Order: sequence, then structure tokens, then C-alpha cells
Amino acid sequence: MKKWLFRFLLFIVLVVGLVLVFNKQISYYLMQETSEGYQVVKMTPEEVEENEQREETFELDQVDPVRAETVAKSQLSKQKNNLPVIAGIAVPSVGIDLPIFKGLANENLLYGAGTLTPDQKMGEGNYALASHRMNDPELLFTPLERVSIGDHIYLTDLENVYTYKTTDKQTVDYTDTSALEEDRDQAMVTLITCEEMDSPKRIVVQGELVDIQPIEETTVFAA
Repeated sequence: MKKWLFRFLLFIVLVVGLVLVFNKQISYYLMQETSEGYQVVKMTPEEVEENEQREETFELDQVDPVRAETVAKSQLSKQKNNLPVIAGIAVPSVGIDLPIFKGLANENLLYGAGTLTPDQKMGEGNYALASHRMNDPELLFTPLERVSIGDHIYLTDLENVYTYKTTDKQTVDYTDTSALEEDRDQAMVTLITCEEMDSPKRIVVQGELVDIQPIEETTVFAA
């Protein structure tokens, strides 16, 4: 009995040790898997419209950095299964393919990009999105580090695909959100990374609208 108990305790210690060592990798895997489950092509137009009507928070300065315990708590939350998907974003040149959620709730930004204002519309004015920049080079908005001027950014609301061409890329202090106020009358997109624990900087990528096509006439967001 003592030998069995010793082995059981040793197993528990080993499991806990592995979790502590690989907690980032586990968190990133869970974030990626959950994000893929929320791809906009898995939604219906009716679900998207319903999510557009939800009341959400839009306070960028209230967004928390990603922590392993935050991801774990989110995975156990019922809210994880009811996030407000309203669109999708793809930047094929760097591998970005994410759901867009309404608002900047912390849980939204664990799994995709969030809208910065409640009334923004694709193809009109400055459509602004935020997401995290991580240690994993492929996760969330981290690939913005590799975006080049001229790269295409695609957005969809399940009705149309809006194509933007990258015109500007900057790394700015995390307190600098001036890009969100620029060219409100010009059809453009602004992508920004959130403040992270190990970086006082944000990446800001902007693009101008160059094309609008019905979603059935494109293959960018093929299911």
C-alpha cells in the first residue's frame, strides 16, 4: 500500500512539474484550438447578426496581458462557448486567419481580434482591430511583425470580402493610439497589438480599401 501511494504521489508530482514547465506551450495550444473553433465560416449570417446586437466592452486600456492562469480559467468558463463572433480577418502573406469578436473583452482577445468601437463598419471609415502579440510567432497578431507594405488584408462579414492593401507599419509606444483617430472618413483598416508584459511597444499596421467582392466569389475564407 505504501509503495502504491508513493508511486501515485510521484506521478502527481511529475504531472504538475510537466504542466509548470510547459504551461506556455499548453496555453498556446488551447488558444489556437479554441480560435479555430470560432472561425467565422463556421457561423451563420443569423448568428453574426445576433452577435452584432450584443452589449460589449471597448476599453483598450483595460485589456490584460495573456497569462497561463487566464487561459486555464477561460477554458473552464461557460462564456468560452458563447463569444460574439461578428467577422473574420485573414492576412495570407503572414498566416493570420482569425475570428473577429465584437468588443475588447479579455476573453475575446485570447482567441481572436476585437473591434475597438461599437459602431465601426467594414468598408467605411477606420475599421480598427486589436489582438495580442505573443512569444509564439504564429499566434494571434504576432505575425504582424512580418507584414510588408503592399500585403493584402482581408475582412469578411459573411456577406462580402473587403480587401485592404497595407500602406503603413509602425512600432509605437503602447500609450500611442493616435492611429485609431486618423482618417475617419477614409475607408481603411487599422490593426494594433495590445500592451504585453514583456514589451512597452505596440505594432500598428494600416491599409487602404482596394476592393469589395461577394464572399461567394472569393476563396479567401473557404470553409
